[in-house]
Amino acid sequence: MARIQLLPDILISQIAAGEVVERPASALKELLENALDANAQAIEVDLAQGGIKRISVSDDGAGIERDELALALASHATSKISSLNDLERVASLGFRGEALASMASIAKVTLTSRAHAAAHAWQIDGDSSATPAARGQGTTVSVEDLYYNTPARRKFLKTELTEFGHCEEVFRRLALSRPAVGFSLSHNGRQIHHLPSAANDPDVRIRAILGKEFYAQSVALRAESGDIALTGLAALPTFNRSGRDGQYLFVNGRFVRDKLLSHAVRQAYHDVLHHDRHPAYVLFLSLDPALVDVNVHPAKTEVRFRDGQAIHRFVFHALERALAQPRANGPEPMSANYAPSFTSNPTNYNPFRSQGELQVAQPTAFYETLFAGIRETSVAPSQPSSESAVTPELGFALAQLSGIYILAQNAKGLIVVDMHAAHERVMYERLKAAANRAELASQPLLIPVTFSADTLDVATASEEGERLQEFGLDVGVLSPTALAVRSVPVLLKDADAAELTKSVLAELREFGASRALTERRNELLSTMACHGAVRANRILTVPEMNALLREMERIDRSDQCNHGRPTWFQITIDELDRMFMRGR
Repeated sequence: MARIQLLPDILISQIAAGEVVERPASALKELLENALDANAQAIEVDLAQGGIKRISVSDDGAGIERDELALALASHATSKISSLNDLERVASLGFRGEALASMASIAKVTLTSRAHAAAHAWQIDGDSSATPAARGQGTTVSVEDLYYNTPARRKFLKTELTEFGHCEEVFRRLALSRPAVGFSLSHNGRQIHHLPSAANDPDVRIRAILGKEFYAQSVALRAESGDIALTGLAALPTFNRSGRDGQYLFVNGRFVRDKLLSHAVRQAYHDVLHHDRHPAYVLFLSLDPALVDVNVHPAKTEVRFRDGQAIHRFVFHALERALAQPRANGPEPMSANYAPSFTSNPTNYNPFRSQGELQVAQPTAFYETLFAGIRETSVAPSQPSSESAVTPELGFALAQLSGIYILAQNAKGLIVVDMHAAHERVMYERLKAAANRAELASQPLLIPVTFSADTLDVATASEEGERLQEFGLDVGVLSPTALAVRSVPVLLKDADAAELTKSVLAELREFGASRALTERRNELLSTMACHGAVRANRILTVPEMNALLREMERIDRSDQCNHGRPTWFQITIDELDRMFMRGR
């Protein structure tokens, strides 16, 4: 039998390196965090061969005293925490004291530093003693030949370009987190990024890293609740991505990938973004360090909140409100009492009309009569007469093009509306309003729906039975591995009861009962709205087209359909004049 024995220090460090230094980008992250923790105002990064050959990070921070250089390379040596109280209120990025020691065990590390007021810099190389060196205040850490003494691990690294890509992403994250700090990045002798300090205008850093298009199609976010604050930029649904590469979320200045926060953000985009697309954002969550545990994983990209549900609700509501705000030049909501609907059998509907034919608008007198009628149904006696009526933001319908688009005229020029996308949004908002009024009344099922469930789902259904009934679900336990659904919300009576219940139980298990059914309900209502919306090639009457335009002006989020596609565009008279070269 093998005997229990203490592991050598070098092996301990190499084991730790497997967790901390997964690839060159991991080492770069630790070095950049150390530089920021040293209050650096300028950081230079120089890479060779994707960081595999060399990673060099130089800063102008506080520096390290000569007699502490060797200690900086020792395992679990740090200046950032000294007690359990410090650990529970970590404000620095790095604090575990294992990164430099781990790197030194698998690479050739040279540490050069000059502390404040020191006569000159000192340098240490591996186990050698410190020697004088030349440099200004701050620190330079050079990591060369990563994994040179562990060739098996080095074989798992990807190509130079791939490894550099990971390093560049780490650089971008840290640069976004500290806009007041200047950053530069070079690779194989060529400068890739030069980011001057943006202390006076942090948005400059966001534009430099994420691009002008992201910045132009984003909404600013600033929300506070007690000691919790959320700021940043969130892209409009029309600026969506096929992957998650445009998502940057920071907690107290630390980049994180947190499931709870990601879920809150995703749900905030739920009404306006197709499930196959991903939003883009740069969000900064600030809160008391005592309310978040950052010591969850050696890489420190995961966190745990003391009250996760409260954080989830705060982030969700703050972002949802920001996305629901109309655009600066968008339509103003009309009276909430006005709710036009489409006629089921329009009198002038002709199923044999050839597609692509324009449906010609009625005379001006027709619109005046129509608009006057709208005002009368809006129960607003103080409204002006038809003679003084102001043209609505989306104007009056002129014609229908190819059974797909509505053409309308407003004060600025021509409005082009995708009628299916617009009606889909209108239907969705109506369904949500109806659901809120009904308060999720239950619909008993003639025959209960049974399904197999795991132990945790059965336990959750048993413990949260009353809560489920408040949401319109009556779920009973048949056995330790089976559940029965006896009632579902009236509005979801045609949904798959088993799948609906499974999704709700999953939400309850992970996030509690606060918003589980609401989020699932909205997903189902979105699907219903898509099927209920007017389809292409349906010929609409002029009153129907105008009714849709007026409803779009009344509801929130009318600029995009449920999947994030735009619902309308404005073409101004000036733009039309330029197209036809008028005035030249």
